[in-house]
Amino acid sequence: MNNRISASSRRSALRGAVAFAAALAAGLMTLGAHAQDAWPTKPIKLVSPFPAGGTSDVMARMVAGALTKELGQQVIIENIGGAGGTIGTLRALQAPADGYTLIQTGVGQNAVAHGLDPKLAYDSLRDFIHISQVHTGPNVLVVHPDQPFKTFQELVGWIRKNPGKMNYGYTHAASGHMAMELLKQVGGENGRPLFIVGIPYRGGGPMMQDLLGGQIPMMFINQDVALPHVRAGKLRPLAVTSLQRNPLYPDVPTIAETGVKGYEALSWSGLSVHRNTPKPIVDKLEAAMKKVMGSPEIRQRMESVGFIVPQQGMEPYTKFVKSEVELWTRVIKTAGIKAE
Repeated sequence: MNNRISASSRRSALRGAVAFAAALAAGLMTLGAHAQDAWPTKPIKLVSPFPAGGTSDVMARMVAGALTKELGQQVIIENIGGAGGTIGTLRALQAPADGYTLIQTGVGQNAVAHGLDPKLAYDSLRDFIHISQVHTGPNVLVVHPDQPFKTFQELVGWIRKNPGKMNYGYTHAASGHMAMELLKQVGGENGRPLFIVGIPYRGGGPMMQDLLGGQIPMMFINQDVALPHVRAGKLRPLAVTSLQRNPLYPDVPTIAETGVKGYEALSWSGLSVHRNTPKPIVDKLEAAMKKVMGSPEIRQRMESVGFIVPQQGMEPYTKFVKSEVELWTRVIKTAGIKAE
């Protein structure tokens, strides 16, 4: 009798424990759902994987300011530079996937990096949810005014006839470097690449000084950086690397329209999160970014310095990142470029 009562009691206790566990799990799920619905309830961190002051930092701060107003919580920039943006990107991915760490993605750390390092510690196509793209901007091919070339066609024609006699400046793996490598591969004739000699620089500042001083004849540079020197007559722009002409350079043709069909090399950035971020938070972020990037204030601010606001949302940005990974991995492999 006592054994039967004891067994019955154990079964009853077990059923009670199971029911309690189920109720607890349901309660935790409900609390989790409520937390996601209430997000954000505290400040948010946006990791920009480059030092303060550059184009990436400027874009990150613009987005942070606009999202702060839209979400009702402060979005704080954390600059974590190093290794072409890969150090900060990896550190951001190691934070909890709770929507309180946003990641600035971009061409260097999420496309070029995969070509330079096949064993990169993260996968830009699998480890992120790409919320929305923030900007695209072309590079401009500029020459020193003492150079005789007035058009892109004149320059390329001379290079084809004089292989190895033209120099250019570059910083390793920067967008201007990639733009030139792509041009060398597709801008030749009869199946032969353009033979141009690259002069490496550790930074854009010394490279610009040498270009302005005539020590190097040409280079690719971001359109916003080139503009004051172009307006001052210290540099001559020959072509832009976007498929469409840039509003800051309406009289400067694209490389594609000069005969190198389909040529495009862009600098770009966007907003992403860890792949495990809850969907309600992701959806809120996507809606907020569409509203922010569609505002007249942001568009005017971007276009005033020659940047383009791309199509917004997860689907177009994810597709774009995939195409950029494929493009620059192929270009880097063909050129034999290695990580420094």
